[in-house]
Amino acid sequence: MNQLSFYNDLFITEIRRRLFDESFPRLRKCLSELSESEIWHQTNKNSNSVGNLALHLCGNVRQWIISGLGKEKDERIRDLEFSVERQISTPQLIALIDQVEKDAARIIDQCTIASMMAIHPVQIYQETGIAILIHVVEHFSYHVGQITYYVKYKKDMDIGYYNGDELG
Repeated sequence: MNQLSFYNDLFITEIRRRLFDESFPRLRKCLSELSESEIWHQTNKNSNSVGNLALHLCGNVRQWIISGLGKEKDERIRDLEFSVERQISTPQLIALIDQVEKDAARIIDQCTIASMMAIHPVQIYQETGIAILIHVVEHFSYHVGQITYYVKYKKDMDIGYYNGDELG
């Protein structure tokens, strides 16, 4: 294995850890703590519900990784992700999250050095595969942080992300 392949594999491993071992499970954990009405509750007109944020995360991952990096058709209608009228059941929301995670994992597993260095059109941008994956990880983490805060506020609870870890 040459040095470039080593670093590509290391990068993909870290992206997979941050998305599939941390962010997606944390999103599911938060949703499991909320009732359906809490998932769709909008605290004010300038805030998004947890449900809308989850839809937004699915749209973002689908557009940036699956369509941008994976070259699949982009059918995202971003405004619908924030529509108050677009409320779906919790099982439907979880199924959507499960599917986008599965599809994203498939695309990430196919990443090569060439696809990481190539320029891909996403929205109005031209991004490398590396930039796409960094964007998705930081964007996902940001919104999962918002969702986590809402759950902690609403339920007055420790989410337990680090239970059993000796953090020192």
